[in-house]
Amino acid sequence: MSDAKVLAKHPQVKELDPRTYFWCSCGQSSKQPFCDGSLTGSTFSPVRFELTEKKKEALCLCKHTKKAPICDGFHSKLK
Repeated sequence: MSDAKVLAKHPQVKELDPRTYFWCSCGQSSKQPFCDGSLTGSTFSPVRFELTEKKKEALCLCKHTKKAPICDGFHSKLK
């Protein structure tokens, strides 16, 4: 399995409305941090998450979080 593209070593904090989202797990999407279908044909899959109320979230941009799509601080371990 190939590694995901690291976009940044920090999260992107966004105020999100209630609805379903698809987080980009490969790092190739032009609509970061959300999936635009760029992963087609790869070993990656978008991560579906749903919010039922408006909420501020810290979305992972290093693509190595264990709590996808939420940043878990793993970026601080990257060189």
